[in-house]
Amino acid sequence: MKKKDPKPGDKRYRLVPTTILVLILCGFSFYLGGFYRSENNIIVKTDARPSAQSRKETGLTPLQVKSIDFPVCSIDYQDYTPCTDPKRWRKYGNYRLSFMERHCPPMTERKECLVPPPSGYKPPIRWPKSKDQCWYRNVPYDWINNQKANQHWLRKEGDKFFFPGGGTMFPNGVSAYVDLMQNLIPGMKDGTVRTAIDTGCGVASWGGDLLDRGLLTVSLAPRDNHEAQVQFALERGIPAILGIISTQRLPFPSNSFDMAHCSRCLIPWTEFDGIYLLEIHRILRPGGFWVLSGPPINYENRWRGWNTTIEEQKGEFDKLKKLLTSMCFKLYNKKDDIAVWQKSTDNSCYDKLTASSFPPKCDDSVDPDSAWYTPLRACLTIPSQNYKKLGLTTTPKWPSRLNVAPERTSMVPSGGSGGFKHDDTQWKIRVKHYNTLLPALGSDKIRNVMDMNTVYGGFAAALITSPLWVMNVVSSYGTNSLGVVYDRGLIGVYHDWCEPFSTYPRTYDLLHLDGLFTAESHRCEMKYLLLEMDRILRPGGYTIIRESTYFLDSIATISKGMRWDCKKHNTEYNLEKEKLLICQKKLWYAKQTQTQ
Repeated sequence: MKKKDPKPGDKRYRLVPTTILVLILCGFSFYLGGFYRSENNIIVKTDARPSAQSRKETGLTPLQVKSIDFPVCSIDYQDYTPCTDPKRWRKYGNYRLSFMERHCPPMTERKECLVPPPSGYKPPIRWPKSKDQCWYRNVPYDWINNQKANQHWLRKEGDKFFFPGGGTMFPNGVSAYVDLMQNLIPGMKDGTVRTAIDTGCGVASWGGDLLDRGLLTVSLAPRDNHEAQVQFALERGIPAILGIISTQRLPFPSNSFDMAHCSRCLIPWTEFDGIYLLEIHRILRPGGFWVLSGPPINYENRWRGWNTTIEEQKGEFDKLKKLLTSMCFKLYNKKDDIAVWQKSTDNSCYDKLTASSFPPKCDDSVDPDSAWYTPLRACLTIPSQNYKKLGLTTTPKWPSRLNVAPERTSMVPSGGSGGFKHDDTQWKIRVKHYNTLLPALGSDKIRNVMDMNTVYGGFAAALITSPLWVMNVVSSYGTNSLGVVYDRGLIGVYHDWCEPFSTYPRTYDLLHLDGLFTAESHRCEMKYLLLEMDRILRPGGYTIIRESTYFLDSIATISKGMRWDCKKHNTEYNLEKEKLLICQKKLWYAKQTQTQ
């Protein structure tokens, strides 16, 4: 039987033109999507960019951008901290001081101007002299000097601040305080204890003293009414970041620090079901120490000066001891104003906890290493039994631990001891090459260093004999390798470079990055990342940008608009697909009429 020709009203008659119409609409939508996507990023044209991997492996024409001369921010932005900006605090709640946590401005409110230095700013005093003094005009704040003069935190003399090493709980000086602490914790003397965190650090006198004893401390304090505690620390060459234990985890992996310290830091440890102590428990490695001085320690002799009663302080001390015991801490030592507790060295204590124990064990729904905008939980993080050498007594002592492949390298793709050793060797070769291009590296001209996207901390390890320290940054969106950094006896934080970093302006002498734009260009706008680098870099400071040739010219163009002097160099193996851009930030001053 012959098939009839379709009539105009037949469905088969409409099939061909309908199909053509759908194809046309799909093509038009794809065109509009590409057009509007490219409009979202004005400074970096992304018409048809290949993946990050293909850029490094193919000979694409380098990305080109238009030159921009960035204006100067007004002088009242000289200490601008975008994600901890006091001007924005009223937008957020007071619950557990959460307004002091990170609250970054939306893209529509991000500044596109250069943060100016204070009037009269000078190049910082060099280490080690800087540990005890800094220029007043570089950190022109008198609040601590006026309020804490009787405690000898610092004093102003002429055009300088001096730091005599005093503190609320160490009237005889920080050195005498740490001497007593070392007697209570012998591991502080023999390399067992290497990394520490100081919560509520004041002007970081404790962390500064530990540097002389071979211990590396992250000093942590919020941006609060003490005015620039963290800025004072970094100005002096002491590691520090802005932060507070409030409603979110601190930006560190579990089982990281060998010791945590609180010297009258005013953190209400026993409130909110002990949630702040549970966070300290999470970030301490097994066998790690928690040191507390101040209320309620030594309440028998101190209570009269605390505006309280002996009964109230005894009750608080008993409550604290009970809470710590429930978390498998043991009182390790105690004398005068210092008490030391030790986290359980193994899982034997945790195994005895029942379903009705308080605080309860954390379930497996949240990664114990997840720490970027991760809410605090009132539960106990149990150390993984997959790793037998996380504990303080099983980790090699410093400095041996620096060059031993930690167990946690197995968490990293292509990791393990082989990948670790290859990375270590590679960075020694790279840093040797850097020294030929930047003679200031390894001298007293460079003290505060940041490796903006590390894996194992290889760059920091290769510089370990230099008079500097390195803040190792691991991407919150990348491979979780920060635990390895801490296992080596180094320090670092998680961070997302699409957002500003938790520090004050002018706090680093050198910023180093390795393929950061290649890795993050699909998420972060190049312009804002470079402006953030300019904010935290000191005048006269340097950047070493190791990057694909696809991005390098664009970075150089934007850097020129930020008043940087840059020079392109070959890598140690003279590769065409990857180059080095070494830049130096100029010292300039803002005009008082700037209103940007």
